[in-house]
Amino acid sequence: MTKEEAKSSIAYFMHRAYERGLTTSTGGNISMRFGDVMLITPSGKDKNSLTCEDIAEVDLSTGENLTPEFKLSIETEMHRSVYLERADVNSVVHSHPTCCCLFSASEEKIDISLIAESWYLFGGRVDKAPYRLMGTKDLADVVAEYVKNNDALLLEKHGALAVGKTLLQAFDRIECLEQAAKMTYMAKAIKTVGLSTEEKHGIDCMK
Repeated sequence: MTKEEAKSSIAYFMHRAYERGLTTSTGGNISMRFGDVMLITPSGKDKNSLTCEDIAEVDLSTGENLTPEFKLSIETEMHRSVYLERADVNSVVHSHPTCCCLFSASEEKIDISLIAESWYLFGGRVDKAPYRLMGTKDLADVVAEYVKNNDALLLEKHGALAVGKTLLQAFDRIECLEQAAKMTYMAKAIKTVGLSTEEKHGIDCMK
């Protein structure tokens, strides 16, 4: 994949995030590791109209903005902290899905054991990183700590974040987390059963 193709992919998935209602016009951010560079959506631009030419570049080791014509996302350091913490991660998606945000501001947890897909994707675990002011080093540090054991997590009173070896994998995880959040909320209206211990064990053995 060329750098231009990688940037186009970021713009494409940002469009999808907006169209799927996973974020607002200027909210959320998507990044990708490209060698020693992090490619990331910029700040202040309409996320549904981004193109390849709109994606910023950041030096992964130093955090230097290699495209000074763009204002970097305030969450650039949060994304960079994930890549520095986990060498296996090549893509990060951060957005503000409605139901995930609802649970991020609640003491209740998303029930990922309702269906097999969410249990399989998240390994039975989705933690909530404690509140830190958005765009700060404190937030970047706490996310780096929580992403050690989570491929998707909630950010308290803020939103959600998912990582992956590919951009598709990271995007799929954040979509499925929002789906699980919706089902958890709706399950309060109808009686649900969810996966049994035996069924969970069967899924775990597939990995």
